Amino acid sequence: MRPSKRASDQMRGVVIERGVARYAEGSCLIKCGDTHVLCAASLEDKPPPWLRGQGRGWVTAEYSMLPRATSSRTRRESTAGKVSGRTQEIQRLIGRSLRAVVDLAALGERQIVVDCDVLQADGGTRTASITGGFVALYECLNWMRQRSMIKNIPIKDHVAAVSCGISKGTPVLDLDYAEDSVAETDANFVITGSGGLVEIQATAEGAVFSEAEFNALLALARKGIGELVALQKTTLG
Repeated sequence: MRPSKRASDQMRGVVIERGVARYAEGSCLIKCGDTHVLCAASLEDKPPPWLRGQGRGWVTAEYSMLPRATSSRTRRESTAGKVSGRTQEIQRLIGRSLRAVVDLAALGERQIVVDCDVLQADGGTRTASITGGFVALYECLNWMRQRSMIKNIPIKDHVAAVSCGISKGTPVLDLDYAEDSVAETDANFVITGSGGLVEIQATAEGAVFSEAEFNALLALARKGIGELVALQKTTLG
């Protein structure tokens, strides 16, 4: 039995509330069980300097965790004077995942920055950030379309992410912290609404895993992504 009493293929309860940040062009609050992430998309009417003059735009992300998002206080990285390697890795993952489904040429010479701030953490913060980040990004693009800044919303597909792992020898979907901290295998899957693979991060923490076990994790991830994409569509109308 999982610590949360869920079935092996059962997601935590997921809620997405859009339009929660008054000043952002796009925003949402995503709650995956006890993991809560505020995602806000901001439009900058110019591309990054290295992309100027190329006729296309850019989507990037920043990620942070509030000091008391966890059981004990974590020092703010701004006061530490540097961004940790973990934070850099996560925000690059979010950016890559979102760019995978955006027509950057149709965006024009503009940049959208998606900020993902973890208010409360209980495992799966990066995957929640990607799933919620897509909703905030879509809202921002729709904001632009309504103001005739772009003709159509330049989204090629939905994208979402979910964690899977092997816990006590059993492949399970959507790990919370109690499972993630002791799982033998930990994996994160980023998949589009049409089933395309964007990125997979899989690590043997306590014991190596077989190809059959990996395929079982992928099957669980596809089930979870299907549920998340359906929720995204319902949220966005």
